Amino acid sequence: MRAYMIYNPTAGPRDVQQELKRVCTVLRRRGWSVEMLVTEKPGDAQTMACSAAQSGSCDVVIAAGGDGTVNEVVNGLVGTPTALGVLPVGTGNLWAKQLGIPTHTVLHPLRLRDAALGLTRSVVRVIDVGKAGNRYFLCWAGIGLDARVTQELEPRPRHTKRLGALPYVVAAVIVAYDFQGVRARVRVDGRVVRGRILLALASNIQQYGGWFDIAQVARVDDGLLDVFVFKGLGFSYAVRHLLKILSHRHLQDPRVVHRQAREIEVWTEPRVPIQVDGDPAGFTPVRIKVVPKSLRVLIPPSAPADLFV
Repeated sequence: MRAYMIYNPTAGPRDVQQELKRVCTVLRRRGWSVEMLVTEKPGDAQTMACSAAQSGSCDVVIAAGGDGTVNEVVNGLVGTPTALGVLPVGTGNLWAKQLGIPTHTVLHPLRLRDAALGLTRSVVRVIDVGKAGNRYFLCWAGIGLDARVTQELEPRPRHTKRLGALPYVVAAVIVAYDFQGVRARVRVDGRVVRGRILLALASNIQQYGGWFDIAQVARVDDGLLDVFVFKGLGFSYAVRHLLKILSHRHLQDPRVVHRQAREIEVWTEPRVPIQVDGDPAGFTPVRIKVVPKSLRVLIPPSAPADLFV
């Protein structure tokens, strides 16, 4: 494999550039050609990935960072023959967790090497991505409660990243306590859902937030997004939805609408924020659609088989 590794030094709780250099050595010993690129500002990873793909001399771009870095690389690779690989050194590492890739931590530094070895045993598969407005996403797009939490927290300074998911949990409780939901009209492949909603979610994968198996029937190569509309008013409904998700009973709740669709349009009153792959991405109204079979990815042996058709 001819690969570029794009490293975001601001991702995650600490700088791991030296560890990544050793990972490059491991990959080269297994016959890979690897060049490391280091980002300096937001947007660099997308530009670098796009340039690598257009060069014609790159088989794989490895995103070494968090979910924001992975999303940028995805936006640089969609529609090209260059594949995406991931070395998770961020805080959430949601795509990596969905694929069962071991995530790097201070207590488990060798997991980064294990993740790299997983790349060498991976197969290339072609999957779908979503698109919200003009931004592609690999995992999901959220409108409402979760996007407001993201808006409060991102971008985060490094010292808060060392706390892991705790800042998100605290922010989610604070935001949910005050969030009363919004009047919304959600068009899902032409069928309209109306009501007061707390959250609308369009998911390309099965997991949500790295903790919840929210879309158990989702497949990343079926040409569909799994759409959820969580209706309700206020904090008590947010807690109710959370408990139902944890017990895998959310699909039996009459206040949860679940459909598989190719296109979703969301209007709200008032306007609410949008997040894609855990980063703020503007405000409603928004049109979300699936872009089938548009991204080549390295899938390691650890990936669940039921993630694919």
